[in-house]
Amino acid sequence: MMYSRDLFRLSRRSLLAHPLRSSLTALGIAVGIASVVLLTSIGEGVHRFVLEEFSQFGTNLVSVNPGREQTLGTAAGMLATTRPLTMGDTEALLRVPHARAVVSVAVGNAEVKAGPRSRRTTVYGTDPALPEVFRFEVGIGRFLPPDDTRAPRPYVVLGAKVARELFGDASPLGRIVRVGSERYRVVGTMRPKGDVLGMDLDDTVYIPTARALALFNREGLVEIDVLYEEGAPVDEVVASMRRILIARHGQEDFTITTQQQMLDVLGNVLRILTFAVGALGGISLVVGGVGISAIMTIAVSERTSEIGLLRALGAERREVLRLFLLDAIVIAATGGLLGLVAGAGGAQLLHLAFPVLPVRTPWSFVVAAELLAIAIGLAAGALPARRAAHVTPVTALQAE
Repeated sequence: MMYSRDLFRLSRRSLLAHPLRSSLTALGIAVGIASVVLLTSIGEGVHRFVLEEFSQFGTNLVSVNPGREQTLGTAAGMLATTRPLTMGDTEALLRVPHARAVVSVAVGNAEVKAGPRSRRTTVYGTDPALPEVFRFEVGIGRFLPPDDTRAPRPYVVLGAKVARELFGDASPLGRIVRVGSERYRVVGTMRPKGDVLGMDLDDTVYIPTARALALFNREGLVEIDVLYEEGAPVDEVVASMRRILIARHGQEDFTITTQQQMLDVLGNVLRILTFAVGALGGISLVVGGVGISAIMTIAVSERTSEIGLLRALGAERREVLRLFLLDAIVIAATGGLLGLVAGAGGAQLLHLAFPVLPVRTPWSFVVAAELLAIAIGLAAGALPARRAAHVTPVTALQAE
């Protein structure tokens, strides 16, 4: 019978007897683990970054867009004309239970001019409740004041970048700017918000929705957003919104989407992306596993006489099997540890070199990667170890 310490001693001696071969084999696993950790860290970092960017607007939002995404089971030509979302719909949705605020949104692009300076920028038509609904903050002045929604006064709020480009360090409050062909008085500027999912929220201006619809010659809104009370049942809110809009439109020619649904869809897409990126790195692990199998097969041939001597001295087949499996596991585990250090370290170095690139390596994944390396070593060494265990003592000694 062979003790565990004897197994470890024999395994260590056999690996140290061929340091270059053992190191190159471990390197194959290290490269695979490092690739998986590095790529998955980038994928997971992007995943969390996008979700955090998207969720900064809050999770208790429900959006209504014109048109229905679901396919209707009626023949072509039998569908009624889709009605656009209107200011009347916005006012009607204020009656939704648990609704705190409702904003309408119309979007276009126009030239904004102040004196000799001008620039084209995104123009949002919206309502006074927008800062509350989307968690925006006013820098100086105020946001659009409550007004007659049908004939609002020509007030404008500038994004931080637009205000800086048009007025420099001077205060724009009370100044007159042209948005398209119309004159507007500046009542406020927004605090810098930066880019969110590729959209520069500082390069914008905000005017009343009715004026935006007239400016861009639009009949309907891009969307209506409802902010409901924290903890309120979202299903009840959505059902009430659907009843109100169907009563106004005569049919369900709109799409209602909760913020949580958008986050779930986005999260699923990003998870698939992270998995795909990690799978690319997994190809290196397969190569490393093939390397371990090849090296262990060679080791069995080289150590035939040693196997015969162990068997002649009374070592059982399962002990020989354990010896060769231990060799494979030690190589894979060592390579896995080196790969983890290289992968996690490489991810952090990338983040330091490119701060805009988000990376995140969760500890649970680190443990899983090391266990995966050990499993690969176990699987790759199983066949050579089984072959070694079935070598008969007489045949092995005769090979010497």
